[in-house]
Amino acid sequence: MKHTTKPDQNRKTWMSLLAKAPEGRAAALFSRVGTPPGFDWLRRPEIGSVMVRGRAGGTGAPFNLGEMTVTRCAVQLSSGEVGHAYIQGRRKADAEIAALIDALMQTDRAAGLRAAVLDPLEADIASAKKARARKAAATKVDFFTMVRGED
Repeated sequence: MKHTTKPDQNRKTWMSLLAKAPEGRAAALFSRVGTPPGFDWLRRPEIGSVMVRGRAGGTGAPFNLGEMTVTRCAVQLSSGEVGHAYIQGRRKADAEIAALIDALMQTDRAAGLRAAVLDPLEADIASAKKARARKAAATKVDFFTMVRGED
């Protein structure tokens, strides 16, 4: 297997981007790159649920918040690289593309995929985050104390 990037931090970054991508967005971007390579299924896309844990105030004792539906799969390229994906919701096609991109990011195609798929996804997510922040800021109320003249 040929790794063109640091496997730990960079992989966490691209896996996060693929998991957060809107439905069908990664596939649309990936379709512009070219023909997908041959691969074998290690785990076909399957839908299940995971327990989501929370912490009161972000620092308190962990507690079970509830279950969330996820789709997961794993592929192996004919060149040997293995890709995994866990996607929120019931989105088999998105999980397949995410696993395929994960595997391809471990090959010499990583730079092209980063430019064609991951950078646009990152820009989309940043733009959506800014839009939510602007929307929230528009509802901000500034409270102040008025002098009533009784003193």
